[in-house]
Amino acid sequence: MQKHATHPSRRHFNLALLAAALPLAATAQTGAAAYPNKPIRMVVPFTPGGSTDIMGRTIGQQLTQAWGQSVVIDNVPGAGGSIGADKVAKAPADGYTLLMGHIGTLAVTPSLYPKLPYDPVKSFAAVAWVARVPNVLVVHPSLPVRTVQELVAYAKANPGKINYGSGGNGSAAHIATEYLKLQTGTQMQHVPYKGTAPAVTDLVGGQIQLMFTGVPAVMAQVKAGQLRALAVSSPHRVKAVPDLPTVAESGYPGFEADQWYGVVAPANTPPDIIAKLNQQINKALSSPEIAERLASEGAEATPNPPQVFAELISTEIKRWRTVIEKGGVKVE
Repeated sequence: MQKHATHPSRRHFNLALLAAALPLAATAQTGAAAYPNKPIRMVVPFTPGGSTDIMGRTIGQQLTQAWGQSVVIDNVPGAGGSIGADKVAKAPADGYTLLMGHIGTLAVTPSLYPKLPYDPVKSFAAVAWVARVPNVLVVHPSLPVRTVQELVAYAKANPGKINYGSGGNGSAAHIATEYLKLQTGTQMQHVPYKGTAPAVTDLVGGQIQLMFTGVPAVMAQVKAGQLRALAVSSPHRVKAVPDLPTVAESGYPGFEADQWYGVVAPANTPPDIIAKLNQQINKALSSPEIAERLASEGAEATPNPPQVFAELISTEIKRWRTVIEKGGVKVE
């Protein structure tokens, strides 16, 4: 039986279909399956050496080891982290530019800078909640208080006579104490410093009487009896100081004023790439090695789906906007 030859028009049609399919196949290979196939840029919107920088380098190192592609840390400080964040917001949404954000950049700065060039919700896609750092409320031993309740009673009996320090206007320590003031109805005077270290030095010296700061910054002074710890700001007790109550336990339910860190990418980054990043970062955060590394910084690993981190950002923006507006918090 004689076979019929393929009609020229049908042959051309089949070739056209094949030609159209090739770009689609190439596109599929360049998605999450092939990601990453070049170095990733991790923007840290602060100077080297700080907690955000340490978090960025820790996660960057883990991604480099897992994927064999370098994660290059790019420190872009300025304007409370908003300069670096804006660069990421305007970067291509391909997963190769990430931001190690923190509570200031993603939740506080929007209320401090009215003309912020980015929107922390609309400009970014949440990737991974990396860690939370509980703050501890410490006082100089000359202050005759040993609990949060005693502090509140003393502050109300001596309005405006307690000076509290922070690492600067609009810093996490500043807004945490303003939050405490709002929750307790007390009046205390803010003394801003250029960083946490000089504030702690003056607290030990008695120039100021009170401060909220990360646990590692003051634990040595607390153990030496130079400072007295009253409570932690987290919703649960902290492993490093298990006998220390939370502010919430001390009569102010719902009080929470931790610092936190997390990775975001430009908005519209493909969901499959977000998922791949989230999975790998969470895997790293669940390892004993990283848990120990974070604990040395007073941090607790917080592996979660991207949606949980996105919800945290939105909730925290609302919480701190209220505190900043009612407390009249301004940046210089």
